[in-house]
Amino acid sequence: MTTKSQALLNWIDERFPLTSSIKGHLTEYYAPKNFNFWYFFGSLALLVLVIQILTGIFLVMHYKPDASLNASGVPVAFASVEYIMREVPGGWLIRYLHSTGASAFFVVVYLHMFRGLLYGSYRKPRELIWIFGTLIFLVLMAEAFMGYLLPWGQMSFWGAQVIVNLFSAIPLIGPDLALVIRGDFVVSDATLNRFFSFHVIAVPLVLIGLVVAHIIALHEVGSNNPDGVEIKKKKDANGIPLDGIPFHPYYTVKDIVGVVAFLFFFSAVVFFAPEGGGYFLEYNNFIPADPLKTPPHIAPVWYFTPFYSILRAVTFPLFGLDAKFWGVVAMGASVVIIAFLPWLDRSPVKSIRYKGPIFKSALVVFVISFIILGYLGVLPPTPGRTLVSQICSVLYFAFFLLMPWYSKLDKCKPEPERVTFK
Repeated sequence: MTTKSQALLNWIDERFPLTSSIKGHLTEYYAPKNFNFWYFFGSLALLVLVIQILTGIFLVMHYKPDASLNASGVPVAFASVEYIMREVPGGWLIRYLHSTGASAFFVVVYLHMFRGLLYGSYRKPRELIWIFGTLIFLVLMAEAFMGYLLPWGQMSFWGAQVIVNLFSAIPLIGPDLALVIRGDFVVSDATLNRFFSFHVIAVPLVLIGLVVAHIIALHEVGSNNPDGVEIKKKKDANGIPLDGIPFHPYYTVKDIVGVVAFLFFFSAVVFFAPEGGGYFLEYNNFIPADPLKTPPHIAPVWYFTPFYSILRAVTFPLFGLDAKFWGVVAMGASVVIIAFLPWLDRSPVKSIRYKGPIFKSALVVFVISFIILGYLGVLPPTPGRTLVSQICSVLYFAFFLLMPWYSKLDKCKPEPERVTFK
């Protein structure tokens, strides 16, 4: 560095911890040297978050959250989305980047969470990282749900109607809570404006704060690895982990490979199949919202359908409370229970590489059940489908609730003392 640039850097460092932050989180943050393919998805989630924020800013410049009808008899909100698609230069691309990005966000986050299940990234000392991650998932679901209403299409309107009405099943406070969420007795202009303000301002701020907390907590205790070995236990004379390498430049360069591969597939969807076969953008959502005409089948977007199936699987009243209430409880519990994994897993090892056949079998059954629940959630219910969803819901919860027992009984291999490159 030149004398002037060094002087400028020193001036900044005296007033802001720039150099120490770069060292602490990049050049002198030592990550395990055996990261594999599964470790791309954390950085990809951050990339998609940036894409969503940037495209959202440009969409807000032209979008109008107004449910009233224009001179053509079309809701202003719906017409503004059509205006973005047809009249704004590049608007169709920004809109498809944002809508496809929502699905891509959940794809990446689900794979990131699955990586945590594979390698025990929720185990001590990373419990707080996992809790932050679960909160990010919950906030992301709220953000996606509120954003889904904004196009004011048929599925947006009726999906919001169904989901918000679920809150009315909560005893005592349910009807008032649903009224507060809607801002009206039905989904209306007040609901649209309420959801718009939360989707654009409030929820993203919470989401960004949780992401920052997630990363800070991660860099405080260090990253996990496919072996589940704590690299901080083995250090050289300078205090550098023997099995660690600086995150920058090694993993920043490696992540570029993942980013390029991701953007290749992401761009292919955006340009050639932005509707995703009706899963990313439902065909009913290209029809303006009509409170007097109910679609033949109402279903949420694909990334909510596993939990929606769990909700629909509860068909019987219990303790004097109707099935809808217990369905809401089951749906909420199916998400919240993920946060308790650090205390449910009693296995002596972290990584699936060294866990026994019981855990591996349980994980396979869990993943299959989750996929089946997701598929059934987009279909109209029938007695047969309801029975299958009930079985899969039981298997879903059994994976978590029985974990303290089967993780103890499992015959595990001993963990190595140093990381391996198998």
